Amino acid sequence: MRRAAGRLDILVNNAAVEFERPFPELTTADWDSILNVNLRGAFLLTQSVLPLFPPEGGAIVNISSIHASHAFPASLPYACAKAGLVAMTRNLALELAPRHIRVNSISPGYIDTRLWDEFLKNVPHPTEVAAYTTALHPLGRRGKPADVADAALYLSNGASSFVTGVDLVVDGGLTIRAHS
Repeated sequence: MRRAAGRLDILVNNAAVEFERPFPELTTADWDSILNVNLRGAFLLTQSVLPLFPPEGGAIVNISSIHASHAFPASLPYACAKAGLVAMTRNLALELAPRHIRVNSISPGYIDTRLWDEFLKNVPHPTEVAAYTTALHPLGRRGKPADVADAALYLSNGASSFVTGVDLVVDGGLTIRAHS
């Protein structure tokens, strides 16, 4: 989020927690912990800063995930939260358009972040998993945080002034494959 002279021009909602747990083992506490951070937090922050946007508008970018549209085992609450962010994006894009506030989301694939590093620490064969996930990408690599940051920059500046309600997939081609 960037503030200038008591106003807000850009908000990027980028908070996430994730853990894998099979559906029969999920508790309501598991569910609530993931949805509270990944979805409710974006809702509350967006609502609280809305008055700071100037009359000429601004941009909101929600960081979702390919989990919003592609199923992965043992990740139901995360997938639901990220799908909820995409739905929130589209609804807010429509509702906030009269205020000239554009709302878009980004759905990254495998990105080398702290969350990814934590995931690798908890799998039996991290080196093999890392190699496997890299090979899944037609571009031959997992993403970097800068790949997502560049997409957020595009969606928050004048180059995308006629773009709203879009979910931009940033995944190195991972989700275009028919099967892996």
